[in-house]
Amino acid sequence: MRISAPEKALNYIILGLFALFALTPVATIAATALGPQIGDQTDGLHFGNIVDAWQIGEFGAALGRSLLVAMLVVISALTLSILAGYAFGTMRFRGSTALFYLFLLGLMVPAEAIIIPLFFDLRTLGLIDTIWAVSLPQIAQSVAFGTFWMRAQFRALPPNLVEAAAIDGTSGLQTLWRIIIPPSLPSIATVTVLMFMWTWNEFLIPLVMSPGATWRTAPLGLAIFKGQYTADNALIAAAGVIIATPIVVVFLLLQRYFINGMLEGAAKE
Repeated sequence: MRISAPEKALNYIILGLFALFALTPVATIAATALGPQIGDQTDGLHFGNIVDAWQIGEFGAALGRSLLVAMLVVISALTLSILAGYAFGTMRFRGSTALFYLFLLGLMVPAEAIIIPLFFDLRTLGLIDTIWAVSLPQIAQSVAFGTFWMRAQFRALPPNLVEAAAIDGTSGLQTLWRIIIPPSLPSIATVTVLMFMWTWNEFLIPLVMSPGATWRTAPLGLAIFKGQYTADNALIAAAGVIIATPIVVVFLLLQRYFINGMLEGAAKE
């Protein structure tokens, strides 16, 4: 179908307005982060605000803890999601539908509804104030979504791929690794970015599961920093830039696969 010049121009105008709407808050935060601090009368860009925020807020340790938690959650949840999605998407076994709907309950139950009983359960196991107390609930949440996502991806693949591999005598894991995963890389990259973003931004679980602040992650560090420097918007914005940078880096590294995965999902719908 051919698109006329007025329709194309209208599309660009609408997309431009949406881009402006999305980028305005980002530009505002960046401008504030590079603006003068309270009492500073000098002009120009103040890149020293980021250094000051880093040193005062001690974000190095918080970012390190967040990175460890994110790596543990993403690697574990992604592996389990691929395996579960492969089973639900390519195999037929008794009770598969009921078991899949059980997985979907993880998407329907908010963390706020189970965080308190979960805290007491993990305290009984002696896991409070450990990386496991912060990571395991997030792994469970991510696996629920990841299984749903990967099942849809694997079910969309031609079924003769798996059948041909079975005829050739290829084992299930070899079929998954050599035949199923390569064409599914865009979807895997998409769910990886989403899992990393959700884990990195998680606030409630680290707050409750680490009452001793042993595993205080970056968002918690930002909240505490904001409480100490509420009046200095430049330092708060600089701290926000520090916390958001890892998510931007991960997205830029995987953006090609992420966009392809989103477009494939839209095409399937």
